[in-house]
Amino acid sequence: MACTSTRPSPESPSAAPAGADDAALLERCRALEEDNRKLRRINEALIERVESINSRGDDAYAAFQHSVVLAEQVRERTDALNQAMAELKSSNQLLSDARLRAETAHQHLIDAIESISDAFVLFDREQRIVLFNSRFKALWAGSRVRIGSGLRLAEIKRLSRSTGLVVEEQRGHRDEHLLYRLRDGRWVQVSERPTREGGLVILYTDITEVKQSETQRREQALAQKSRLLQRAVDNLSQGMAMVNAEGQLELWNHRFLDLCGLAPISAHRPFAEVMADSELALLTPDSRDAAGQPIEELELRLFDGRMLEVRTHALPTGGFVNTFTDITERYRHAEALSESERWIRLITDHVPALIAYLNADLVYDFTNKVYEEWYCWPRGAMLGQSLRQVHSEEHCRRLEPYIERALSGESVTFEVAETNHLGQERYMLRSYVPNRQASGEVTGIFVLIRDITERRRTAEALHQAYQHLEQRVRERTAELTGLNSQLRREIDERTQMEGRLREAKGEAERANLSKTKFLAAVSHDLLQPLNAARLFTGALLEKPQPDDSLALVRNVSNSLEDVESLLGTLVDISKLDAGVIKADIAPFAVSELLENLAAEYHQIAGSEGLRLDYLPSSALVRSDIQLLARILRNLLSNAIRYTRHGRILLGCRRRRQSLSIEVWDTGIGIAADKLGEIFQEFKRGDAGQRKQDRGLGLGLAIVEKIAGMLGHRIRVASRPGQGSMFAIEVPLTTRAPRARVIHDTPDLLLERLRGSRIWVLDNDAAICAGMRTLLETWGCQVVTALSEEDLARQVDNYHADADLLIADYHLDDERNGVDAVALINARRSTPLPALMITANYSNELKQQMRELGHTLMHKPVRPMKLKTAISHLLERGGQGV
Repeated sequence: MACTSTRPSPESPSAAPAGADDAALLERCRALEEDNRKLRRINEALIERVESINSRGDDAYAAFQHSVVLAEQVRERTDALNQAMAELKSSNQLLSDARLRAETAHQHLIDAIESISDAFVLFDREQRIVLFNSRFKALWAGSRVRIGSGLRLAEIKRLSRSTGLVVEEQRGHRDEHLLYRLRDGRWVQVSERPTREGGLVILYTDITEVKQSETQRREQALAQKSRLLQRAVDNLSQGMAMVNAEGQLELWNHRFLDLCGLAPISAHRPFAEVMADSELALLTPDSRDAAGQPIEELELRLFDGRMLEVRTHALPTGGFVNTFTDITERYRHAEALSESERWIRLITDHVPALIAYLNADLVYDFTNKVYEEWYCWPRGAMLGQSLRQVHSEEHCRRLEPYIERALSGESVTFEVAETNHLGQERYMLRSYVPNRQASGEVTGIFVLIRDITERRRTAEALHQAYQHLEQRVRERTAELTGLNSQLRREIDERTQMEGRLREAKGEAERANLSKTKFLAAVSHDLLQPLNAARLFTGALLEKPQPDDSLALVRNVSNSLEDVESLLGTLVDISKLDAGVIKADIAPFAVSELLENLAAEYHQIAGSEGLRLDYLPSSALVRSDIQLLARILRNLLSNAIRYTRHGRILLGCRRRRQSLSIEVWDTGIGIAADKLGEIFQEFKRGDAGQRKQDRGLGLGLAIVEKIAGMLGHRIRVASRPGQGSMFAIEVPLTTRAPRARVIHDTPDLLLERLRGSRIWVLDNDAAICAGMRTLLETWGCQVVTALSEEDLARQVDNYHADADLLIADYHLDDERNGVDAVALINARRSTPLPALMITANYSNELKQQMRELGHTLMHKPVRPMKLKTAISHLLERGGQGV
């Protein structure tokens, strides 16, 4: 029996080193084979000995006994050999399994490196190829090099250069990798990693797209920099041209073309050829003048009279840059300065004063003709001379303290006596004014010298005259002192009188304000009985009446309307004067206001035999809807009052940022000389032309006051006998919510009110009675109460069924309707919608009602308006609020 082992050859490129277990199994297998060989030799020796004994013919029994012993030994050795063969078979099976696992792992390794997207090569510790994938082999496609196991790394590098496979070699960022450009234009990045056994793994990654992207970005960046450079050059106020070392034009701007009078040109043209096409001379760093000196700057005059400065600048890399500057303004400014200097000298030469300018070194930079003549110097000879060269030592010593003060920044004026060339003593007034720069440095002194000899002599004569006049002045002063005392007494009396007048005026204003505030404050008490009367008359009008009774009720209703109008007007004008009414500006749809007014005044106009036309508008405006409604009501009432026949028009016009709401009528009109008076208080139209009414003439005064409070403009136009137009301009807006306007017929309103359960809370019994009568006329079930406790007793502590709560804002014991509504709804499972009735027009209350979701109605309550408000609240309550 023999045991064989198949091991992969170490030279095979696909063989993989076995593990520690495989080595032990191989060693065990070799030991078992050696034991097997020894047993076979022993077995052969025993058999040979037995056969030799039988051949000699010795004692048969001894031979038999010996053979039995030998047979037993053979059996024992055979059993041991069989056991060894079994162990050997098991070991061979384990070795086969290990080899299979090793081959499987090796195949997995091959599959893994083949799945790598990069070219892969594995070298052993001698840097010979052990494994590589197909991508590495594909790199050598097209060459005659055969890549195989055992090829050394150095040989691969040599072959890559000799075959031309690698065209260019670069170092990557931070020198971490090598980059190779192949002959087909592709770029690969080489990454090397050592193995634990001392070998080497090399990956060749294709980075062609990355390099192309990087090249593209670099080209884009260069192009962007080129564009930015060109843009910067084009924005220069100077013309600029850059010429390369070969004399070709590389870079220029539009200003260069404009100043040189050139059409657009192409790049890389010879600069000398370009300049030959222009009207300018060629200037380069090599240009020389007649003396052979370099010319770096030229001043040229263009054909249109402009002056041009051309400069050339050599570049360190070869070539040069020329700049072209339009110096026309600077040239003209220099000419102007020269002309100005000529005029200044002409003027100063004819001034009788001595004028000069000394610089900081006390050298003359300017002298006028008078100055030179006084000191007997030829014309212009003093310029450039120092002060000590012009004047004597003694004269300079006298002037030195003043000059030092002037050089320190102080303006100095002093008098000094001098002797002229004729030997006459003259008194001169000298003024030294420092020439101070923006930095504070004094760079020179302006000298102004005037001959004050005659003025000084005159002053002396005046002094003598003063001595004679002094006595007369003292006498006249005494007389004036007496007159001043009398005048002071008169001024004190007038001051006291003005103080008393101011006090009287203040008392009058306080009295007027007190009256106004009182009238505004008692409006609630004044309107309470009027409100009750309106409720009762409204209830009577709702019930069927005989014709004579109906006429009486209508007369009563009309009288109450007159009283309401008069009282409301008086209260409004008082509140406006007292400042009680404040504007609550908010955006809203103008149709929300105008459609209600049109419906309200359509019936009023019809009762007067007039036709009211309304033109709808979808505009959105910003104003106080209540105050604007009061303005328009006054305008509509006036239109009806002063129109006997015809029609009234309510409409709007858009005017840029505002909306003009206009009321037109065909009434009696207003004379042109009366248009300025109609907005005055207590001014009314012609009594013979207007209809009979008891107005106070305050309607338009209220309109003007409210419009002024809102900041709205009022316009009026009229023709006597043809009609009038009143308009108010309201600012437009675009952010107001569009309100839903509901138009209900009277029958629909009554149908909605019929059977509704309404609670009324008011501390005035007459109001409660009038409200009950009017609401029951409309088919409502009414519960009235004078207090919260009274209402709680009647409605089961507020738990009874109800649809609406009407409450007066002012209740007894300093309570208010807002707190009462909150208390009632707090005790109910379902809160009631609330209608708050009050004579309080404050913005704070409006805002509070808006936040609480309650409806606010002001006294006196008009039945039609009350019916509409209750109907809408009942409809909203039925929908669930």
